[in-house]
Amino acid sequence: MKKSLVKYPYLTEDVEIYEGENGHKIVLAHKEGELVNVSTWVKTGSINEDDNNNGISHFLEHLMFKGTHKHKAGYFDKTLEAKGAIVNAATWKDYTFYYVTLPKGENCCDLNLAIELHADMMLDPVLPEEEIGAPFDLNNPNVTDKRERHVVIEEIRMRKDQNWTKVYNACNFNMYKKHPYKRDVIGTPEIISRVTQQEIMNYYKTFYSPENMTTIIVGDYDKEKVLKKVEKEFDFKGRPNAPKKERKIDSPTDKQIVVENKGKVNTSYLMLGWLGPKASELKENIELDIISIILGESTSSRMYQNLIEKQAEPIFTMANAEHYQFKDGNNFFLQANFKPEKRDLAIELVKNEITGLLSNKITTDELEKAKKKIKSRFAYAAETVSEIGETIGYYMTVCEDLKLVEEYLSDLNSITIDDLEDTIRKYLDLNNAVVSILEPEK
Repeated sequence: MKKSLVKYPYLTEDVEIYEGENGHKIVLAHKEGELVNVSTWVKTGSINEDDNNNGISHFLEHLMFKGTHKHKAGYFDKTLEAKGAIVNAATWKDYTFYYVTLPKGENCCDLNLAIELHADMMLDPVLPEEEIGAPFDLNNPNVTDKRERHVVIEEIRMRKDQNWTKVYNACNFNMYKKHPYKRDVIGTPEIISRVTQQEIMNYYKTFYSPENMTTIIVGDYDKEKVLKKVEKEFDFKGRPNAPKKERKIDSPTDKQIVVENKGKVNTSYLMLGWLGPKASELKENIELDIISIILGESTSSRMYQNLIEKQAEPIFTMANAEHYQFKDGNNFFLQANFKPEKRDLAIELVKNEITGLLSNKITTDELEKAKKKIKSRFAYAAETVSEIGETIGYYMTVCEDLKLVEEYLSDLNSITIDDLEDTIRKYLDLNNAVVSILEPEK
């Protein structure tokens, strides 16, 4: 196997990365203590979906826990939870990942068990029809089946009823013309109600390929023994790799787009969204993180102070900023909750927060406070085996380069106010924004 080393900040030993001939990557990270984290990150999510199978990645995530040829549904969870394990999974646009955090046990016996069961689940899911539930007509009121298909559909319906989800989905959809990021990761009831077991299995066989998988073990263990164990258990038996897909990210809109919706709400919701750099463009990503903190990530932020604390007459109940990182290109958002009768003023005030970053210059104090906050976050992400596993998984899967963590702190320290202003001009022009509004029906 091809081996490389990464000097991961705050860890006492280099992180070891091994890549097999089939492309499967194994990452071993040392963290003192009794707890270990075992995870596999798969380079697939809604990015590999289309209008006919949107939501299949998330549905498959649910079904991966429904048994293998060796073990029936529920065995994986019950066995590991009896050892004190936390077992879970998550699906997002660029990835799906599965993890187990547990005490390693005497002579790492429970770590070895976790690796065995985890590999079995990742490589040999049965996706049984009796667990999925039969395809059905959404318009048929007599269907009462409570199996996994219906669990996912209910999850979709509950999420669709969330006000901020409506605002985000409208904003996100209009930020793209063709790229798969425009779709909601959770999918639609229509697709989940009709997708077949064979379609789900075909999707699994296509994208859960060696090259798409990174298996990460974090903890205090004998690296040589664990490497051999992971190699043995992750036998792909010649499984082919997924076809290469080249996707071009959409250009930002050159004219502000406003999307207005009405609903059964008492207050109005506002979101402004912009397209940003790729997740691998580390320095610009850190700059947007800093801008997000300065604008709206605490009670001392500009948005909170200007829109809530210092307003003579209350207009806003919430105002903040967020920065989402994606493989093909990031998103930057401003969000606000305001009184419906103050609509025009509220929108103007929120837009002023963006233009104010240049007209009311970022101060050295604001920059240093944001840097300190980011350093604290970065250090915290190296404190627990689960946080380390997630950070490694993110860099290996979304950025496709764990070496970036070596440069993180030096890049952060080098950022100046001029750098921030250049990034604001490049990515946060109001002409490139999508504005999503949700207002009361009456």
